[in-house]
Amino acid sequence: MRWLVGWSSTATSAAGIGSAGATGYDGETLHPVGSHLLWGDPDPLWAVGDWRPDEVRVVKADAQNRIAVLGICGASDEDLRRGLFTARGGALRHLTTWPGSYTAVVQVGRRITVCGDLAGARPVFYTPWAGGTAYATAALPLADLAEANLDFGHLAALLAAPDVPAALRDTTPYEGVRRIPPGHALVLRAGAREIAGYEPVASLAVAAPPADPGRAVDAVRDALIEAVRARLSAPRHVPDLDPGPVPGMGPAERRAARGMPVPGIGADLSGGPASGTLALLAAGLPGRPGTLLGHGTGAGERLLAVTFNDLAVGGNDPGVGGREAELARAGALAANPRLHHVVVTGGEETLPYADLDGPLTDEPGPSLVTAARHRARLAAGSADHFTGHGARQVLDAHPARLADLLMDRQRRHLVRPVAALTRADGSVMVPARVYGAARRLARTPYRAGLEQLAERLMRRRLEEPKGAVGASLAALTWARPGPAARWLTGEALAEVSVLLEAEADRSSGSAAQRPGEFRARAVLARYAADLRVLEQAAEIRSQRLHAPFLDNQVVRACRALPEALRVKPGARSAVLRTVLEGAGITDLPPGWGTPSHASSAAAARAGLRVAADSLVDLFSTPLLADAGLVEARVVRKAVRAAAAGEPLPLDGLADLISLELWLRRLLSRRGTCWTGTPARARAVPSGIQPRRGALTPGA
Repeated sequence: MRWLVGWSSTATSAAGIGSAGATGYDGETLHPVGSHLLWGDPDPLWAVGDWRPDEVRVVKADAQNRIAVLGICGASDEDLRRGLFTARGGALRHLTTWPGSYTAVVQVGRRITVCGDLAGARPVFYTPWAGGTAYATAALPLADLAEANLDFGHLAALLAAPDVPAALRDTTPYEGVRRIPPGHALVLRAGAREIAGYEPVASLAVAAPPADPGRAVDAVRDALIEAVRARLSAPRHVPDLDPGPVPGMGPAERRAARGMPVPGIGADLSGGPASGTLALLAAGLPGRPGTLLGHGTGAGERLLAVTFNDLAVGGNDPGVGGREAELARAGALAANPRLHHVVVTGGEETLPYADLDGPLTDEPGPSLVTAARHRARLAAGSADHFTGHGARQVLDAHPARLADLLMDRQRRHLVRPVAALTRADGSVMVPARVYGAARRLARTPYRAGLEQLAERLMRRRLEEPKGAVGASLAALTWARPGPAARWLTGEALAEVSVLLEAEADRSSGSAAQRPGEFRARAVLARYAADLRVLEQAAEIRSQRLHAPFLDNQVVRACRALPEALRVKPGARSAVLRTVLEGAGITDLPPGWGTPSHASSAAAARAGLRVAADSLVDLFSTPLLADAGLVEARVVRKAVRAAAAGEPLPLDGLADLISLELWLRRLLSRRGTCWTGTPARARAVPSGIQPRRGALTPGA
């Protein structure tokens, strides 16, 4: 896990803070464990963790004007210097327009600016501390610093309405530790803080000029190519040297057994369009993707393409129909001479819930139950590994975008998506139902949408329609309950309901966005947060995962795609096919981009069947029950029912189980993120006391 941390102090307390650390409550000197000081003086900044040398760059204009960029950034030092000079005048957006995935920190005198990203994959947190403000790209270090307790209101909202920004607000699992929203920056002046947005806000009064589809797709292609090129142009890194042979094991097996990635660059190759696009782009762009400085041949090595083949889920399972076709397409793509194909097979030991041991992550996330499954695949990957994560969220059309089309008077573009739903359902009533739901959403104010969700939670009206049409109709709202809400206690649901009503009173029309765009951004933020959890839980030493679809410039280009293009069935594969054609790649296998019927639900259900007894034991005395969020017997009954095949929302169970796992790991940890602190200086110092009755709202 890698993060940066610093603080901005008031002028009166600056004398107690220097380049070696800070003076704590008892006069002790504080600094992060395993840190590297980037700059000191009154407002110090540290990089913590196993950063590579090229991932941390600091450019100085003078002693009081400097910029630090941490991560993969395609800007040159001269670009950073120009960006620093521009930022001195208060401009921020240009700091987020370089290719790559990074966090930029600018110091101009006593003013500190920390830029978050658009997706939320590289968040920024802050908390009041020592008369000023401490900030970091991880929440747990700040919770340790401030000795924060758990925010039970946030945990309840995380289960009751995880895709609703008004429920989560800017809170974190730790009381007093806040998160800046995606697309914003944290600005600190001598300890005082301000949250500033750097993206232009579209007006609802004047419709945006129609975008040209061809130009929009070309912009997506250029952004993706630049994102991949930024990774290829970075220095190559060799993982720790192999300590020696093991009888009966080849080099690749030895590296995987010891948790060491293969040197060079690789990519996932699932057979789907997102991972295939990145693998082909990385293999086809100039730059010898697999070559290490001083290693291999002068002509370069092939890009390593990794395909995961799940053998534990039978081919006769209706939930995985079409998986064989995806694997066949992956094999056809891997026939490219620039690729070296590796197939990783997984048995019952790689099913979800099979291995629930793992490291403590910064925040909880449903991917904790599948981390071992991903780790098995990534262990065969490269030191720099491309993944297609995020493509669905940035390219696909959220069902609520149908209401956006009605608001823009583009009814004719509803024909194709509604026809696809009609074919899937087979009912002649589908067009009228979908059109009516989209029309109601287009006419519903944001405040009314929050009030409707608050009432649903209070009255426990949590059932959702079934099937593809039912899911689309349920998504045609401003806000909806989460899949785990049905198992929460009445007190927890009432707490979230009251919170939503308060947020509705404050909104008064503040959500100046179209409902489809608003919902799509919320889903992207939720997905990016869970991907960050997955990267920490499935981390392989010396390996870096790259998700170019979540880069700022790629997200911007995808958001500029016209709604009419986005809502067409198969739009994602069509856009990515055009991207590859523009890059000179045309020999795609038959059926490339065909929607797959393979679903993680089949693997999740199989994992529940295998691990049912251990999961029931996990909820014998759950911490979630002590926190007042669930009743243990209710969750145990749900686990048994899902393992028996009853049609329950499996993603809701994943939310509950992952949160229970995260709480146990948090409370069983030893030590803290800081040195020079007494034993009490850590997050949740007193643990979870059994709670009954109403929850306490977050600070």
